[in-house]
Amino acid sequence: MKKVECISVFDMLKIGVGPSSSHTLGPWRASQRWIEELKDEGVFEEIQKIEIHLYGSLSLTGKGHATDIAAVLGLSGFDPVSMDTLTIDDEIDFIKAKSELYLDQKLFIQFNFENDIVFHKHFLDFHPNGIMYKAITKNTKVIESYFYSIGGGFVVKEERENAKQNIEDFKQFPFSIENAAQLEAFCEKEQKSIAEIVLENERSLRTDQEIDVGLKAIWDVMLESMYLGCHTEGTLPGGLNVTRRATSTNQKLLAENFEQYETKEEWLETIRKTEVRFRQILQWVSCFAISVNEVNASLGRVVTSPTNGSSGTMPAVLMYYLCIENHQAGFNEIKRFMLVAGEIGSLFKKGATISAAMGGCQAEIGVSSAMAAGALCDLMGGTTAQVLMASEIAMEHHLGLTCDPIAGLVQIPCIERNAMGAIKAINAAEIAIESDATKAKIPLDKVINTMWETAKDMSSRYKETSEGGLAVQVMMSDC
Repeated sequence: MKKVECISVFDMLKIGVGPSSSHTLGPWRASQRWIEELKDEGVFEEIQKIEIHLYGSLSLTGKGHATDIAAVLGLSGFDPVSMDTLTIDDEIDFIKAKSELYLDQKLFIQFNFENDIVFHKHFLDFHPNGIMYKAITKNTKVIESYFYSIGGGFVVKEERENAKQNIEDFKQFPFSIENAAQLEAFCEKEQKSIAEIVLENERSLRTDQEIDVGLKAIWDVMLESMYLGCHTEGTLPGGLNVTRRATSTNQKLLAENFEQYETKEEWLETIRKTEVRFRQILQWVSCFAISVNEVNASLGRVVTSPTNGSSGTMPAVLMYYLCIENHQAGFNEIKRFMLVAGEIGSLFKKGATISAAMGGCQAEIGVSSAMAAGALCDLMGGTTAQVLMASEIAMEHHLGLTCDPIAGLVQIPCIERNAMGAIKAINAAEIAIESDATKAKIPLDKVINTMWETAKDMSSRYKETSEGGLAVQVMMSDC
């Protein structure tokens, strides 16, 4: 019997540091895993020099995505979930000034930030996001280890795992789901909602208390990133001189109520009490999405959903529901939203990709929009079929979306794309909720297949390389 990869909601929704899950969080995690390898092999204490080699997309857009910084922070023993992001610049400046790295906070070794991080433009065969660590021991032994960042903060090693096929090590869920058709069949057979099916699977890994604590932590980071983004002015780092916009939008929409609150929870309640019309709804949703991605672009803490580059779409749609659709909603609705969204995201990861380096921006904004659309449709009372239809509609209208960040930075066009993805998600949910989903012409599985085929046909120039599209039409000097 074929085993199906079991992907938890906590795999799809990870707390991490921006600006990219595949180019920042992934390399950070790879560095941590490499440290553990060295310890397991009993050679950690013998290391006297290391090098970091970046390949393909990790190299081509590595500077803009802070790949070099993330890899070094991981080697230095910092964790992306808990590190104080305000200290990142100081830590990197110290390493550069001293030409010394405190490996895992245990061992000082020589390290030249400019020379010991090598950017290779060519691609490795296994995946566009390749990273190799090279260590030289005191007795001149050379140790090399390759990792691949496959999107959403997931990191694999070529020799022991293939992202789509080699899944023997994965724990099996009570409901083993490979595609949307199986998910719908389980819901019908068990007479359960998608959220209930997903919750049963999560319970095979964690207690109910652990699930709730974990989801509350994810929501807290989402809300914090929106709040911080809506209360931080200035320009984004990186050289494009992009002006932060969320704060001015937030201030304009709240008018005299702006900053008549002291916490992010009070801010949410203030928005709930603010009268809105259609135009203001569009402005609020865009503001929520943009705020998160402005934080993400500044090496701030966000939730991959399913990636950092698309981290603003889901929070924006969830805030829309909390602030516009249902003022009485609380944690139960937030939990349900995340369970459904996480499962939909896992279907795309199993059937296609969530890596822009593999599939273009359709794999990031497209998937995030599909996740948000399905989850919103569920909260609005949609049937299982309508939820899947909402996800299909959202992705259908992102097919072929390229990833062409100017200067390799997740700023133009990435930030605005999150706002557009959120609006599309809401629209998709509304269309689905008013439709007879049993007569849908395009099943979700078909659009996932189409996305994957489109990804394979797409030129590599449009897959997070900054070698095509807006990235070459609009140069940094134009900004």
